[in-house]
Amino acid sequence: MNQNQKTCIIIFAKFPAHGMAKTRLQPALGIDGAARMAQQLLLHSIEQAVATGFAVELCVSPAPSDPCWQTLNLPKSLTWSKQIEGDLGMRMFKASQQALARFEHVILIGTDCPSLTQSRIEQAAQQLETKDSVMIPAFDGGYVLLGFKQVTADLFYNIEWSTVSVAAITRQRLADLSWSVALLSPLPDIDEPNDLQYLPNGWLDGYSEFILKML
Repeated sequence: MNQNQKTCIIIFAKFPAHGMAKTRLQPALGIDGAARMAQQLLLHSIEQAVATGFAVELCVSPAPSDPCWQTLNLPKSLTWSKQIEGDLGMRMFKASQQALARFEHVILIGTDCPSLTQSRIEQAAQQLETKDSVMIPAFDGGYVLLGFKQVTADLFYNIEWSTVSVAAITRQRLADLSWSVALLSPLPDIDEPNDLQYLPNGWLDGYSEFILKML
């Protein structure tokens, strides 16, 4: 089995709904701009994951059957799944557990990091040939990618998500499991107005002059 056939990327995503998406960016981008940025980030994350040639599962809220998803014209190659009830940890654990019934390696990503490119995902996947797990931390203390060959609830339960300690706690739990880990260079998530400085060139084209002056 080659790498493409044994690796599954699971993207956790919410629909970029107007008024509900990227609310912390609204002071800088406005309601319309925040929703537009959320959609831009989502489409970019999917594009980069699909470009690897690995299997890509989009684990979404609302459910895949919701008509909203039909408005985005997403790649036909995607596998879809619904996020279960519970906190982010429970959702990631259950999705990983199901994927590992079909694949040898699972890589979890979100949609907040435009710096998480095809090549960086492929680099992380390659680490799983020799390591038990791989992590790309986020500048804010979380992580933008976590990959592994097996999964346990210990990696995800009883963690206060969206806090500065998420990556450190996860690394400690990997150590407690005696799993080897490849730790790659941190990357920035785009969550707050100050994070907009990390966007790739051209991403703010078409946004208001007010935003550009803020930066």
